[in-house]
Amino acid sequence: MDTAGKDYLKEYDAAPEDKKYPLVQGWMRTEPLPFFKQLRDERPVLQTPECTLVAKFTDVRDMLQMPKIFTVDLYKVKMSVTGPDDGYLMAHDDDALHYREKSLMQGLLNRNDLPRVRKMITEFSREILDDADGGIELVNDYCRMVPVRLVQEYFGLDGIDREKLIRWSYWNQYDAFNNQPFDMLSDQEHKRIVEYHDEASKELVAYIAVLMLRKIIRVKVMGVFYMILNPIQKLIYRILGMSAPERSDTMVMRMIRTKFAKQVDFPLTRVGTNAGGLLIGAIETTSQAVAQVVEYFIEHPTILKQAKDKAQGSDVAAFDAMVWEALRFRPIRPDIFRQAANDYTMAKGTNHETEIKAGTIVRLLIHSAMFDTYAYEDPDSFNPDRNFYHNFALGYGPHQCLGKYVGMEMIPAMVREVVLQSDLTSESKISYINPLFPDREGPFPEDYKVSWS
Repeated sequence: MDTAGKDYLKEYDAAPEDKKYPLVQGWMRTEPLPFFKQLRDERPVLQTPECTLVAKFTDVRDMLQMPKIFTVDLYKVKMSVTGPDDGYLMAHDDDALHYREKSLMQGLLNRNDLPRVRKMITEFSREILDDADGGIELVNDYCRMVPVRLVQEYFGLDGIDREKLIRWSYWNQYDAFNNQPFDMLSDQEHKRIVEYHDEASKELVAYIAVLMLRKIIRVKVMGVFYMILNPIQKLIYRILGMSAPERSDTMVMRMIRTKFAKQVDFPLTRVGTNAGGLLIGAIETTSQAVAQVVEYFIEHPTILKQAKDKAQGSDVAAFDAMVWEALRFRPIRPDIFRQAANDYTMAKGTNHETEIKAGTIVRLLIHSAMFDTYAYEDPDSFNPDRNFYHNFALGYGPHQCLGKYVGMEMIPAMVREVVLQSDLTSESKISYINPLFPDREGPFPEDYKVSWS
């Protein structure tokens, strides 16, 4: 698409009020980088009738560090933070529950596990690609199937059909991130998405209750057998000159085996809620990231060759850096959205100082911020040797992705196995299909076929 010389702001200013924001949405979808560049250069804060867009790196970073002012209130209904229900930690802002539970979960997601996680992901990926026989529908048959296996075998959400886990993750993500007021969906669309989310959540809650019961019984019963049989088992293996097998270890089993003091306030109900959170956060975001990086590489043959060369080498970090640079160009979302809790004057003392009124929905344009010259020199060029601390692919601030370090292994490992295939090609671009309303685009990529020799 030829965007040279296009004046987005002139077109925006000339449009009728009811057409302004639809223009913005369209540009963010189809030609984000030139649109964002003009915003950064000429109007770093764009106040539309529906929401306010913030385009510069320093402003985005600043506002993401003020959770009491720029809140996640829009998530609360989506994540059951209503009435007596505490819901999920992600919908809490800088309170005791968020601080406590994120800290506990980060400790349980021990970073010492990362080599094991990468090995598991590599094995799952190779198994699927080897069985694909030269071609695969990447999104459903690979990008979702690899992380769902990690959900079962590392997180421990087992004993359930994988398709159900994928569906539960999908509708929770869809409603939370793509059914907000600024998405401008019809009442019918909004209602149906909520209904599908509610149905998925009921099924997930019922499953988690049974899962907790199964795991508790296993811990109690196996604990007795372990105390009795472990010395005998160790003796037998020592006589045979073998190492005794390790006990089953998953995130769910860790949470149940760990004894928390009452004052820590992490009872079994909260264990179950956080187990569900692991599922919801793992599949869809990973799937979209992997699919979009693969597509970006295929669309840029020179970069694909560089990626293949690095994938074939022993420097894992060098290949991973190419993946994160590709996600700078194709992030999962163009923004992180927040809602102002009170009036706030942002960018004080600058030419774009702006008062944000309480209740305003603010779209912090992380895609734009990652192309700001404050963050990166020559931002329009593809350069894997960049400062990762300025990359917003995994969020920033108090709400940065809980599974950040797992994702930093999983996403590149999955991309690497695809890139290693010979003569990698795709039959089409990623499409965004809304499963409820096929005439509208949906938020998550579908039906993307790739092939190799």
